[in-house]
Amino acid sequence: MARTKQRWLPALVIPFALAMAVLFGSVQAGATVSLPPRTADEILAMIARTEVRALSGTVQQTAELGLPEVPTAGPGIAPGAASALELLTGSHTARVYVDGPLKARLQIMDRMAERDVVLNGGDAWFYNSADNSATHLTAPAPSVADVRESLPAKPGPDAPSDMPVREIPTPESMASHFLAAIDDSTEVSVGESSSVAGRSAYRLSLHPRSTETLVDSIAIDVDSETGVPLGVEVRAKGQAEPAYSLAFTELDLSTPDAALFEFTPPPGATVTETAVPAKPVPTMPAPEDAPTLRHPVITGAGWDSVIALPAGSAPAELTSNPQLSQALQPVAGGRAVTTSLMSVLILDDGRVYAGMVPLERLQSAAAQ
Repeated sequence: MARTKQRWLPALVIPFALAMAVLFGSVQAGATVSLPPRTADEILAMIARTEVRALSGTVQQTAELGLPEVPTAGPGIAPGAASALELLTGSHTARVYVDGPLKARLQIMDRMAERDVVLNGGDAWFYNSADNSATHLTAPAPSVADVRESLPAKPGPDAPSDMPVREIPTPESMASHFLAAIDDSTEVSVGESSSVAGRSAYRLSLHPRSTETLVDSIAIDVDSETGVPLGVEVRAKGQAEPAYSLAFTELDLSTPDAALFEFTPPPGATVTETAVPAKPVPTMPAPEDAPTLRHPVITGAGWDSVIALPAGSAPAELTSNPQLSQALQPVAGGRAVTTSLMSVLILDDGRVYAGMVPLERLQSAAAQ
């Protein structure tokens, strides 16, 4: 049960807090196409059996979450900086390249600039051409054997979420969050087939049975030939247009050029080096008097889940980001951000509550 609840850290809560998994989204699928009928279980099996491990393509995001316009310049805002809120409004286009579990590249195309995320084994580069700045993260690189050992016996959407390729937002990685959480609280059905990025696709529909969640439905377009997810569309209750979508507009299933996963900062770039320590290997139980680590606490189940962060453990993006501060609304005992799909409550004592539920549900959880 604990593992199931952890998978229900809402798929849009963590990206909102850490500004990673929702760097962009999608366009709606194309015209209806004729495909042999398949059941929901058969389509889920196709996704689980997909053998696509390398691809390149263009993805588009459309986010209509009801967030206010976010300034990108002004007092306290670094030149060229882009916050989670900015990336959660409007549309963004990006190129994505993936080669196996350890190599991926993301190129976010802004109007007058480009942002890059390059993952190659134990190296990660984050580059922003607006201010010619780069951050280089180095970490002990997992071996291919380690990655294979961490995979489930049957590959599919329940693959480990900490694999490097899972950090690059693609329709497949986004879909995996929702598919891994399917349980009795979700009705799964098959919608009309369509065309996405020039490929025929089955549409898998997820409908929450809950009356508390803000989510109305989720549609996942699945390639009819390979089983790889091509697009994800999330609809909010009471909203005509999709609140969030992420889909390919172009897709190539051949292996990308290896040079794409090598990055050299341009001349004059400001480079920040950061080393990520290796995960310690436990050798013995911790002493009884050892300090207790503060972990998120999840209350509720399924679509009604609420994640709570103890005081002092909230990410800096939530507590000190000047752009986020301008979008917060004062509420009793703290501040809050509400959107059509999720709510975040930041209390004056440092606690944070978030979920795909109305703000009142978060306030109730905080009062317990």
